[in-house]
Amino acid sequence: MPHRLIETLIRNQRIVTVRTTSTVADTARLMRQCKIGTVMVVEKGRLSGIFSERDGLFRVLAQGRDPQTTSLGEVMTRDPETITPDKPFGHALHMMYEGGFRHVPVVEDGVPIGMVSS
Repeated sequence: MPHRLIETLIRNQRIVTVRTTSTVADTARLMRQCKIGTVMVVEKGRLSGIFSERDGLFRVLAQGRDPQTTSLGEVMTRDPETITPDKPFGHALHMMYEGGFRHVPVVEDGVPIGMVSS
């Protein structure tokens, strides 16, 4: 599995994206509905950040912010590390280990095309 190219792992993946203006509450409901732990946040079709369960916990709830009114643009992880689909999955695993995160957006020319998770 570590040698498989990322493009083979995301081939049939449903991409879930949201806008920076989406609220945390709306995004959390979408994440629950899609059974995912992270969404890609886009502006003008290009990846601008990601929002994860951890962001919701640490940057929203622990800070006393209101999920109904807090926008993703306020609490998302901006400019996350990304990977291209021609790289092996092992490279993504190494990135996640070294960076201390669990999700890596897959992009082509800044456009999100998938997500890999540890």
